[in-house]
Amino acid sequence: MGQRSSWRTKTVWAIAGSAFFADLGYQSVLAAFPLFLVIALHQPVWEYGLAVSLSYGGGALFSWYGAKLGDRIGHRRVAILGNSLIPLLSLSAMVASPIWAVGLLTGGWWARNLRSPSRRVLLVAAVPNQDQRARAFGFLHALDVGGGALAGVAVLLAILSHTDYRWLFLATTVPLVISTLLLTATPSSRPPVPDEATTRTLDASHHPLPPATATRSLLIAAALYGFTFYSAGFPVLTLAQRGSGIALGVVAFLLIQLTSALTGYILPHYVDNVLWKRARSLGWSGYLAMGIGSGCIGFGYSLHRNIALLLVGVIVTGFSLGVVETLEPTVMSVLRSGSQTGRGFGALSAARSTGTFAANLVMGLLYGVAVGYAYGYAMLVAVAAALVMLAAVPALRQWQMSGD
Repeated sequence: MGQRSSWRTKTVWAIAGSAFFADLGYQSVLAAFPLFLVIALHQPVWEYGLAVSLSYGGGALFSWYGAKLGDRIGHRRVAILGNSLIPLLSLSAMVASPIWAVGLLTGGWWARNLRSPSRRVLLVAAVPNQDQRARAFGFLHALDVGGGALAGVAVLLAILSHTDYRWLFLATTVPLVISTLLLTATPSSRPPVPDEATTRTLDASHHPLPPATATRSLLIAAALYGFTFYSAGFPVLTLAQRGSGIALGVVAFLLIQLTSALTGYILPHYVDNVLWKRARSLGWSGYLAMGIGSGCIGFGYSLHRNIALLLVGVIVTGFSLGVVETLEPTVMSVLRSGSQTGRGFGALSAARSTGTFAANLVMGLLYGVAVGYAYGYAMLVAVAAALVMLAAVPALRQWQMSGD
């Protein structure tokens, strides 16, 4: 029992707690923003897609630069700096101008991307045993998205009570400030030194250079997943426009968050510790599941807006997100360890954000033509991401077996 919980240090709790309050804050804005922009301000759906694309596109550069800046001045400082600027998006409903609203949302999201690689480095430094790292990342994701699920509840209650968007958005500054304060409780990060147990159990530290093709494949797959990783706002709009009212859209957001949080918490207890098996699970249960979820949403909407199929698609999408957010950083922390950890996470975040920039733009344009086309596109690209990741598994397996 002590072995299982040894990674739950005060630092891990502080990082995960910070993630919980951060998502409680900004996910409330993300859940309500498409409703605010499209329904309250009467803007077209493609404009929402453009807004999210700008957020992710610029976010790719901020992730890349944030990782480099963290290596230079310390990842703790960068994590705190970026986190403290996220409340910019909380101000987006204080203005009636769509341009200013989009600008504030984008600024807050760029700040979030600036701190993301550094927060992952802090977690890796807090859990040097790579065998336990999947549980730590799963725990982080569970609290992270758990905050998002609670945000969905808050937004649902706010909408049902006809709360003004301005006060809903402004209230999110409170958990965001708490999130930043928790990050200040973390120690300065140093490159983690693998312990003896780690070198025996996971992937042979006597092979300091893992196959470059595996790292490239992970980054390509992450980018492709980004190409299919549309904002949760699209399922929100899809179900809200089904004819059952805005509340059903928020329920979709809530289901994605809850499913993703539960997956992140439970998955590490069942996935194998061997690196190539984790990569295989990432391909099948992460990327491919995203394609299945997108297909279900698209078919569900096309088949007379079948509510059962729509909800199944939403749940599968949440499951996929939980798998990817747990296993992607776990695999990267092994492929790029030690002093390369920060840059590895920066490249991973940048690859995802670059793909997501295009995904939301394409989704927004296709959504205006036909909802089925948008989700069909997402399904095909997710399948491509799965194929790329699975193609790298044999090289990883050979690399690990050569060290046994």
